[in-house]
Amino acid sequence: MSWIRVLETQEYREGRCKDRHQWLDNDDLRPIPVKDRTYTWRTYFWFWLSANATPASFYGATTALAAGLSLWEGIACQLGGQIIIAVILCFNGRAGAVYHIPYPAIVRASFGVWGGYWPVINRVVMTLVWTGVNAVQGGQCTYVMLHAIFPSIARIPDVFPPDASALTSGGLIGFALFWILTTSFLHIRIPKLKWYIYVKLLFFVLCCIGMLAWTVKEAGGIGPVARQNSTVYGTKKSWLIAQYIWIYCANCATYASNAADFMRYARRPKDAFWPQLIGFPLSTLLIGLVGNIVGSTSQIIFGDLIWNPITLLDAMLTRDYTPRTRAGAFFLALGFTYSSIFSSIFENSIPPGNDLAALWPRFITIRRGFYLAAVISYAMCPWYILGTASSFVSWLASYQIFLSAITGVMLCQYYLISRGHFLIPDLYTTKPSGLYWYSNGWNYRAYVAYLMGIAPNFYGFLGVFGVNVSLGAEREYYFAYPIGLFVSFMVYWGLCLLHPPQCMMKSKEWNEPPDYVVSEDDWMTNRDASSLDDDKEKVDLTNVAVNVVRE
Repeated sequence: MSWIRVLETQEYREGRCKDRHQWLDNDDLRPIPVKDRTYTWRTYFWFWLSANATPASFYGATTALAAGLSLWEGIACQLGGQIIIAVILCFNGRAGAVYHIPYPAIVRASFGVWGGYWPVINRVVMTLVWTGVNAVQGGQCTYVMLHAIFPSIARIPDVFPPDASALTSGGLIGFALFWILTTSFLHIRIPKLKWYIYVKLLFFVLCCIGMLAWTVKEAGGIGPVARQNSTVYGTKKSWLIAQYIWIYCANCATYASNAADFMRYARRPKDAFWPQLIGFPLSTLLIGLVGNIVGSTSQIIFGDLIWNPITLLDAMLTRDYTPRTRAGAFFLALGFTYSSIFSSIFENSIPPGNDLAALWPRFITIRRGFYLAAVISYAMCPWYILGTASSFVSWLASYQIFLSAITGVMLCQYYLISRGHFLIPDLYTTKPSGLYWYSNGWNYRAYVAYLMGIAPNFYGFLGVFGVNVSLGAEREYYFAYPIGLFVSFMVYWGLCLLHPPQCMMKSKEWNEPPDYVVSEDDWMTNRDASSLDDDKEKVDLTNVAVNVVRE
């Protein structure tokens, strides 16, 4: 039908993809061309400083503070958790940096070409929800910017029921404007976005300096909160420290699972490892330190703690609506809005774009996935999610038990089973002789390991929703992320030793190429050559026609 042809991606209309591959392959899921591998070590070092440069990162350590730890102990727990997740992130994204393919393609190596759909669906739901949730936070920044110009926006009658929404009517206007701005920037190709990383970071640093100087001057000091000691001691304090180290680690579980989505743009694999390993926790430390000092000053200025810098900024604007205050609030809110736009793109648009393209590659490209995710995130009315669905937000925060099990399987596949070697063309074929076909496209080993990784944590997971659980189960759940990761890793390894899959390397040698490059012509040839008929000899992993770029 003609209207279907219009909806198809360009490569399908031009006949560059064969029908049997339509559910697995398009240009955006293949190894990206060399010309688009533009991210250097500098880009990745500044990437996380830029990505974490958001108002939400200002008050990262406050939950630990509310539990009884001191501000500095909370920051130390946050740093410890971020260091752990940075290590997992860098190792799990290694395949993306070497082969330049996204998470949806990599996960097929362990779960199977059809089995890989569930991990993708598993994650796309999360990313779509967080796209909307973070857009609400960005909309609050835009609202303050508008409030500095139009005082009447704060007096618009609220159409939302009391305590039902995280936004007022004026805030909804800010959300809509933020959504339009973010959607407009999605048209820029990802390789070209690296320059916006640097600009975004510059804007945010200036905002941090301005906000810090302003609030400290108004308060006449850094405030009592920054100097107070912890209110818990002994064993209780030890358990709190352990709990919050792993909470801050698990909060970034999504980044660890989808690390390949942004590491695939690396110029060389080494460019994406050390800079992120250092830059990720460093960014959290610096931004959290500034943010918590700013929050501490609110105790002096208003008599109450206001940890959200946007709420604090709006309170200062409302208290003193003078031209000087309005100008300061406007430019600070403008900088925060700009920072939030590109954090939303890097953290909340690229992952669902890849996921949606993988779910239906015949019709969805990454760019179409961006726009589709933006529309869905608006349609789900995320201001209600933040305003009323406390159990749903708790579920989001506890989703670590599912992502850790997937990550454990992926790590085992790449480092112990495949020994760093993926037969890339076979990730995109439905031929039964494909290396990752397993049993009708599903790898039972991965799913058994996945379920076993979830099982030890599921009882504690129910406790998040109010189910009465024992103290032991509650404390065991503090370690849900490492337990799920370790159990799924070991179970998958054990099952592969008992029943070796076709893709398991017999050699103990490390077989990862320095870098992976393949031309369009070679791609089509290699894909078809790697998908032999069932009665022919399976492909020798050492005889795959790829071009390797030496570092």
